[in-house]
Amino acid sequence: MDKLRNGAADRQGIFAGDDPFALAQRWLDEATASEPNDPNAIALATVDAAGLPNVRMVLLKEIEVWGDASGAPDGAFVFYTNYGSVKAAEIEGAGKAAFVLHWKSLRRQIRVRGLVSREEGPQADEYFASRSLKSRLGAWASRQSQPLASRESLMAEVAKMTLRHGTAPHRPPFWGGFRIRPLEIEFWADGAFRLHDRFRWTRPSAGESWSVARLCP
Repeated sequence: MDKLRNGAADRQGIFAGDDPFALAQRWLDEATASEPNDPNAIALATVDAAGLPNVRMVLLKEIEVWGDASGAPDGAFVFYTNYGSVKAAEIEGAGKAAFVLHWKSLRRQIRVRGLVSREEGPQADEYFASRSLKSRLGAWASRQSQPLASRESLMAEVAKMTLRHGTAPHRPPFWGGFRIRPLEIEFWADGAFRLHDRFRWTRPSAGESWSVARLCP
């Protein structure tokens, strides 16, 4: 925590605080009030077996916050997807991922890099149950990332799943969450004449204490 306090005098205003997860949640809450569409949309980056990068937009569903045994701030970022998708295969192949949250209304962004694990327990069940019925049936019907003959064939599959699962479909075994435990979080805010403010939080491994450094724009 000393490394955090030593640089705290430079982290005032929107950058203030000794918990990067609480800070990220605060920025997301502010964006929710100002961003016109999907303030929780993240550009998620993965790599395939050949090291070729891939990126797509998904929705961040939770920023988890807790403290470790030493009192250092810890947490994770959680999103959900089909485990048969390309993104899931690449995540599980590498065990790592990165994403960026960007808000044009606030002129801010958060960049995250970290280690990934599945969330396929009660937390995933609860989130799946909170989705609209049509979204739940769509999750059953879609073989995400696989070739699709036509829109009509997809809708026919949705109709089939509707007959099979009714109005209370449970979470498919091939669908669930991923939890990103960051090793690096960067908070960026737009500055005049492109002299932006950037603070990068880093740690050697999940569960260890954070160090913070101001970066040149």
